Amino acid sequence: MSNTAPAVQPEQIDDETGAVHAWRVRRLTGLGLAWPVAEMAADRVDWHEVASLVRRGCPASLAVEIVG
Repeated sequence: MSNTAPAVQPEQIDDETGAVHAWRVRRLTGLGLAWPVAEMAADRVDWHEVASLVRRGCPASLAVEIVG
């Protein structure tokens, strides 16, 4: 029995990366960030941490600065 994972094509990785990025952008805009800011921050901040700060009353743009 082999424990190797099936081969993943580069196109699949690109599609998954794009989908994850788009999901993060949607989450960040849902927290109140402007779309261009969310687009730039999506791959460099943990949206869970941003959401935690926003829930405690921190403006979304400041939360991104703190987390980033």
